[in-house]
Amino acid sequence: MGDNAAVTTVLVVDDEPIVRDVVVRYLQRDGFETLVAGDGDTARALIEKTPPQLVVLDVMLPGIDGLALCRWIRARGDLPVIMLTARGEEADRIVGLELGADDYVTKPFSPRELAVRVQTVLRRAQPPASTAEPLSFDGLSIDPGTREVVRNGDLLRLTAKEFDLLFFLASNPRQVFSRDQLMGRVWGYESAVDTGTVTVHVRRLRAKIERDPSAPEHLETVWGVGYRFVP
Repeated sequence: MGDNAAVTTVLVVDDEPIVRDVVVRYLQRDGFETLVAGDGDTARALIEKTPPQLVVLDVMLPGIDGLALCRWIRARGDLPVIMLTARGEEADRIVGLELGADDYVTKPFSPRELAVRVQTVLRRAQPPASTAEPLSFDGLSIDPGTREVVRNGDLLRLTAKEFDLLFFLASNPRQVFSRDQLMGRVWGYESAVDTGTVTVHVRRLRAKIERDPSAPEHLETVWGVGYRFVP
């Protein structure tokens, strides 16, 4: 392994020691360095002291809960976050995605699946230098080189996944993509993973790029099919 690929550190934040141990074992087997925290305060201190490359974050934590910690992480920058939620905690999962989590895994989960998700999120958080040309539409410009989106002269703050989704749709104007297709093309999951992820990201993008998010001019829903970008 070359120096530039030397150490990728994943912080695992969960108050259940068994969950932490199993996740850490799988991640270490895949060659990751790991940090662990059993509560939100410890996790925050670790992120400030030894910033990891990704955080696996349980929603239910003593002290600062996972959602509050995710909000704090997102306010600081683009550190990728995978949320862990208990089965049925739909609201927590949606709120986590609204706050900018990159992905989520529902408990009980397969540690192997989680390790694959970590690899995928990290791969997509480090996009290759793009040779694609910037796109420009009606006051909106999307530059894949700098990964910047400007609307009417204002630089918008998008998460890595929001940018990927917008650039993919805008690169294929008027073409309709189903949620499953978007999960495959943008998130890299070929099998149908819960597509609420796509819905939440579209909603967040509309809030950022549309004049009136409730009557979108660019990111249209094609009922019963999926979404498309209208120039």
